[in-house]
Amino acid sequence: MPTEPASGHDLRHHGDAEVRDGGGTLVDLAVNVRADTPPAWLRDRMAASLAGLAAYPDGRAARAAVAARHGLPVERVLLTAGAAEAFVLLARALKVSRPVVVHPQFTEPEAALRDAGHTVDRVLLRESDGFRLDPAAVPEEADLVVVGNPTNPTSVLHPAETLTRLSRHGRTLVVDEAFMDAVPGEREALAGRTDVPGLVVLRSLTKTWGLAGLRIGYVLAAPETVARLERAQPLWPVSTPALAAAEACVSPAALAEAEEAARGIAADRAYLTAGLRDFASHGLRVTGPAEAPFVLVRIPAAADVRERLRALGYATRRGDTFPGLDEEWLRLAVRDRETTEGFLRALGRALGRALGA
Repeated sequence: MPTEPASGHDLRHHGDAEVRDGGGTLVDLAVNVRADTPPAWLRDRMAASLAGLAAYPDGRAARAAVAARHGLPVERVLLTAGAAEAFVLLARALKVSRPVVVHPQFTEPEAALRDAGHTVDRVLLRESDGFRLDPAAVPEEADLVVVGNPTNPTSVLHPAETLTRLSRHGRTLVVDEAFMDAVPGEREALAGRTDVPGLVVLRSLTKTWGLAGLRIGYVLAAPETVARLERAQPLWPVSTPALAAAEACVSPAALAEAEEAARGIAADRAYLTAGLRDFASHGLRVTGPAEAPFVLVRIPAAADVRERLRALGYATRRGDTFPGLDEEWLRLAVRDRETTEGFLRALGRALGRALGA
């Protein structure tokens, strides 16, 4: 697994760019937010919180609820304006000299580190290895390591034991678990672990609950790390409606609903991947086994296929902005079977035209 310095990719390109500015009429397979969310009960909870907007936000109840959800003391929890804010806080507040980001993965951690003046090294996982991580590939001198689990965009779920092998004295190990609640049983989760030195786990509530526009997430880490990040936050960084959502989304009833949704996503993903494999004769390859609410595919002439899919009404996520991938990759969000069937029909047309079949 090679390492390389940062260069050359548009790290600030995200899936929402595929549906902005005229893309509102497209069927969205580019953004990894669960469809048909937030549910009505959650909208009602947020709406009820609006009566308290005259007061400054008080995050104590939400912080305690998140702590209880993971069996942790509140001193190990920091609420943030989405997981993206957490990456900025880590980049600005931690004193590190050799940060390493494991790619392909969500690009915002590296962008935040670079914006904070850090020189970032990359460990590039390879398609030939199934984008699996070998801990030995991470330089021993790295004092900050960032890895996603399950990883965006590869949909790979790394074993918890593999990730804990990255822990070292004097190293901060950041594991982005933004999509872990979409994994049935949250297999391989490290959230709630206190036995891994230097561990920082990030969680997002925007994906499963459809709250990307609200911005709510949290950090789980040692109390001294949480205190350092909290000092770097502005006052009242999380709004009252977002706090209400956080408290609601970690309730037992919400966790049960998320688990049911995760099982549904797994079934819908299996249906999508089975349909995609029917295009193997066109050179299409599916990265697997996929464990997240999206799949990564390699397609000859993918850029042309993506544009043809747009013309047919479907938005997909280009892969070439992820370090370690090139223009032959696309990421596809998992949707319900009816949507998937329509997409697969459109994909067949797009592939036939792009490849001259």
